[in-house]
Amino acid sequence: MSRTLPNIIITGTPGVGKTSHCELLAERTGLKHLSVNDVVKSKECHEGWDEEYQSWIVDEDKLLDAIEDEVKQGGCIIDWHACDLFPKSWIDLVVVLRVESSVLYDRLTERKYPELKLQENLDSEIMEVLLQEARDSYDEEIVVELQSNDAEQMDENVDRIEAWFKQWKENNSSA
Repeated sequence: MSRTLPNIIITGTPGVGKTSHCELLAERTGLKHLSVNDVVKSKECHEGWDEEYQSWIVDEDKLLDAIEDEVKQGGCIIDWHACDLFPKSWIDLVVVLRVESSVLYDRLTERKYPELKLQENLDSEIMEVLLQEARDSYDEEIVVELQSNDAEQMDENVDRIEAWFKQWKENNSSA
């Protein structure tokens, strides 16, 4: 791989703080925050709206086609609740954000999630579904699990990812 900048996935159950982490990390590193939700809407990478879940039904093939050229160049922080659809060759680090159930419940309730969607996301977090998906899809040395219960943990997480980014750049410089 000849990228000069890494690609990072920030993943986890809705409500764990992915977007907040991505925005702060992009600000500190200059990497591009690639919100999959925004791409799905703006480039119509969906098959319509699901009323019950109040969300778009993502067409993964269209999504991958829409972002492939950009991601292959490197320098992207991919923000989405799933990670297994992105080819291993695109990704240098997978950060799985985790949160305590009571914190997640409050965050999703504040977002006015429908009860079914709220319960499924709580169950997913409790059962470590997205963590296991990341571990099954990528080499274990690039998958990192971080807690995201409060602003202090978010700052610590971003510091840690930023340090990883600087080390990646040093290790992959052609000097």
